Amino acid sequence: MKFLLIAGCFVLGLLVGSFLNVVIYRVPRHESIVRPRSACPHCGSQIRERDNIPVFSWLALKGRCRNCHAPISARYPLVELGNALLFAATAAQIGFNWELPAFLTLSAGLLALACIDLERLVLPKVIVYLTLALVAGLLVLDAVVTGQWHRLLIALIFCVGWFVVFFLLNAIQPRLLGFGDVRLALVLGLALGWLGWKYVVLGFFSANFIGAIIGIWLIGTKRIGRDQPIPYGLFLAIGTIFAVLCGHNIVNHFQTL
Repeated sequence: MKFLLIAGCFVLGLLVGSFLNVVIYRVPRHESIVRPRSACPHCGSQIRERDNIPVFSWLALKGRCRNCHAPISARYPLVELGNALLFAATAAQIGFNWELPAFLTLSAGLLALACIDLERLVLPKVIVYLTLALVAGLLVLDAVVTGQWHRLLIALIFCVGWFVVFFLLNAIQPRLLGFGDVRLALVLGLALGWLGWKYVVLGFFSANFIGAIIGIWLIGTKRIGRDQPIPYGLFLAIGTIFAVLCGHNIVNHFQTL
């Protein structure tokens, strides 16, 4: 049965990933994600239904528009496949559990934010707040069904706590930490706080460790300057996903030492 759950979440992830591509492209440009229908950015022709199948259509068209034959970015199938793998991995880790929808939503929101931050160095507040509202609502539903109100309380404490810490860091050194990261801290504190304080620490440490390694490599190879900003939201997203997917094994390992 768990295999069916994982397979189902993989397919769902492909479909949601296709929608995330619309979000990633349109939200930073302040365009509607509902209308008009998806079209080729080069010739403007609407994408046909048969050409809108996640991953497979891009492969069948060999990465080019059917009408004008202009290249279609590989980002589209990568986002779709990446979200599908995230959904499948999250389902494999959490299993049949009321908290699964909340963490699937978290994964999708973080993937969209990470892609936008990587491309534009911005974390659109509409996506951050929508992800926060959806995750919070689904965790409240979990608490109502399972009676785990103590976990919800801890999650809210870390939600506020992380926001305060990031707010102070932004006030002290705004060049190193944008306010978009401060808003994102609400989401990450809430989700990881639901899993426990050790997950919060692991997520924060992982984000900064990964960010430091990549930042040092980029500066060392002179791909960016010392004063050039980096997409910190991307690393926060990676650290959080790592804590969700791998935190259980890591936490248990240190508890047995």
